[in-house]
Formats: sequence, structure tokens, C-alpha cells
Amino acid sequence: MRDMIKTSRDIASVKSAIKSFLDSDVSVRVNLGRNRYVSYDGKLTSVYPALFTVSPYGDFSGKTSFSYSEVMCGNVVVKKRKENGE
Repeated sequence: MRDMIKTSRDIASVKSAIKSFLDSDVSVRVNLGRNRYVSYDGKLTSVYPALFTVSPYGDFSGKTSFSYSEVMCGNVVVKKRKENGE
């Protein structure tokens, strides 16, 4: 029997990484299943004990709150956007 895939990150490390992005510009990529993805840019506005919220730029009308387990499982990828000077 095959072993389950073990993640190298725990929920505490995901929470601290997301908390470090607070009030920063981020890029979000959401896996919708069946090889469909939605990507958008926004600002990480709030961090709560069970989830965090992103305010998207532009006319995006999709889901903007995510749980830390979605990040840990790889269904949501959040990356800090680089500044122009970097």
C-alpha cells in the first residue's frame, strides 16, 4: 500500500507566512478543479484565526476569503507581488 503524501508545512507555518503578507499586494491563484484556474491580483486585507481575506483589484467578483488549509493543500497559492524597484 502506498503512503500518503506528507506536506512539509504545518498550519502554523502557513498562518505565519500569510500574516507576513498583511496589507501587501499579492497574487492569488485558485484551483477550481478539472485543470481550471483563476488568477488575480489584490491586497491581503485581513487575517483571522481560521481564514484570511484578499480584496481584488479591478472587476473580479470571485471568492476573496480563503482558509489556511486551502493554502496548505495547494488549492490556493498566494505570492507577494514584487515592487517595481526590486
